[in-house]
Amino acid sequence: MPLSPRFAEALAFAAALHAEQRRKLSGAPYVAHLLAVTATVLEHGADEDTAIAALLHDAIEDQGGPAARAEILRRFGPAVTAIVDGCTDSDAQPKPPWRERKEAYVARLRSAPPSVRLISAADKLHNARSILTAYRAHGDSLWQHFRGGRAGTLWYYRAVVDALKHSGPTPLVEELECTVKDLERL
Repeated sequence: MPLSPRFAEALAFAAALHAEQRRKLSGAPYVAHLLAVTATVLEHGADEDTAIAALLHDAIEDQGGPAARAEILRRFGPAVTAIVDGCTDSDAQPKPPWRERKEAYVARLRSAPPSVRLISAADKLHNARSILTAYRAHGDSLWQHFRGGRAGTLWYYRAVVDALKHSGPTPLVEELECTVKDLERL
């Protein structure tokens, strides 16, 4: 599937929105995560709206809340906005407590549209792989970077896998589950 100029616009928009943001563990520019998630969803058959939403999946949550949502709607339309909303655990400021947000997200994920589940699986897979890489470099001290600590983080990733499996197995969810099992063995 060829990508249109809308995709290039979304890429530029996402890069600008997240320009100052860095990855929690590696310090890499945050856009690296957005590109990894987007590449994964494209490799698993995403259409252009889903690929654009993958680029923007953290925009509302991390880079502007309702204002970011309004700009996504204006630039990319209601379909992309709905997918990004489905990937957002909260746009409230201040954010609700971590566990409360994650429980609500997991509950919604069970019945989320396929595009939201695809992006969520790709997002969590990239994050889980990043955690494994950081663990190899830093050991147990890496868990101090997570609000849920070790136990809460592992609970969350397992709950996401279980919610995604609710709709049936896919190769991406199976890969995520294998990676989460590796995390649980740490």
